[in-house]
Amino acid sequence: MSIPVAERRQFKVGAYDVIAQPIPGSSHMLRYIVMLNGKRIGALASFPTESDCKFMEKPPTVPPLKPFVYYRPGRPKKGTGPSQAPTDTARHNMAQDDIRSDASLQHLLPTEEN
Repeated sequence: MSIPVAERRQFKVGAYDVIAQPIPGSSHMLRYIVMLNGKRIGALASFPTESDCKFMEKPPTVPPLKPFVYYRPGRPKKGTGPSQAPTDTARHNMAQDDIRSDASLQHLLPTEEN
């Protein structure tokens, strides 16, 4: 029993010549080599369309890389102390150390009014 092997084929896609040849070690996958005027411009493992060939012939321009930015907005400067969290209610105005251990906290708790 022999394993069928894909054959080498040559065809045109638009103005481009495409050579399909078996990928070594594979019985059914093909490598599609795209050529324009006898010059190889690229290869694909899937069937190329005309837009794929045009993309290989003239790829879009890539903008230049930006250098890595060391400054991150919102980050504190060197040498500054830890930031203080803003207080949102009047109950938190007094530091915890300032409250006596025998102090009554009943006036701080919410009351039920009927």
